[in-house]
Amino acid sequence: MGFSMAKAAWALHHSGNSSLETAVNWIIDHENDSQFDKMPLVEFNIEIESPKPSDDTAETAQARAKELKERARKLREEEETKREREKEKERIRAGKEMMETKRIAEENERKRNLSLRKAEKDEEKKASERIMQKVNADKLERKQRLGLPTETESTSTSTQVAPLDTKRILMSSPNPPASKAEEMRECLRSLRRNHNEEDPRMTKRAFETLLMIVRNAAKYPGEEKYRRIRLTNRLFQERVGRFKEGIEFMELCGFKGEQGSEFLSLSNHDADILRLRNAAFQLQSAITNPFFGLLSKEAENL
Repeated sequence: MGFSMAKAAWALHHSGNSSLETAVNWIIDHENDSQFDKMPLVEFNIEIESPKPSDDTAETAQARAKELKERARKLREEEETKREREKEKERIRAGKEMMETKRIAEENERKRNLSLRKAEKDEEKKASERIMQKVNADKLERKQRLGLPTETESTSTSTQVAPLDTKRILMSSPNPPASKAEEMRECLRSLRRNHNEEDPRMTKRAFETLLMIVRNAAKYPGEEKYRRIRLTNRLFQERVGRFKEGIEFMELCGFKGEQGSEFLSLSNHDADILRLRNAAFQLQSAITNPFFGLLSKEAENL
């Protein structure tokens, strides 16, 4: 029937030599037990009765053994299916647990990012306030040094002019009050004198950026985006905001900073077109005149 002699001997022993079916069932139940692969070392008193006429024939016994093996195989398959189901349940549980862990980590990261952004905005606001305080202090000091009045310029001196033709160049020679023009020139001279040794290209780029801001404000007085400059803007800081004279010049053009705000704004009330045209004229002179700010005022005006 395909069973080893050792397994057959153990089967007959453990079945009590009662019947062939009992012995075969024992072999099937202990098919994978290696301890029964060797012949027993003790003698067994095994009496094999002669088959009676009514006993199963060899062919019937083989069929029975095959049936029992098939039953055992199905049981093993059922056990394997059950184990696979348990594994799948465990995999799903582990997946849900991992997703929950990931969700918690992402939520914590989102809260951290929100906290960092809030801290950055608070720091930007404080930096803007410090810049405005320094600008106001420098402005007051400069006016005192030049012997100029420190009170706010009277609104009656502002001249309202009709909107310019945008096709005309803004560099036509203006004729504003001499004191304001002199303040603008002196501010630009100070910028070049104080920073030209660092890198002449930096001061030229500052003049060009200021010229672009002033021209846009004059050409498009009705568009707010040309009259609001963010102090913390990276490009503005690199080109103009890093120089206190750059901020002072914008204030001379009418731009003002509000307390707690990070913007320099040119209100409709302060948008003096003649002043902006004069600022553009002074900036163009600073860009094109290689000796601007490097010689005495008298030699420069010759």
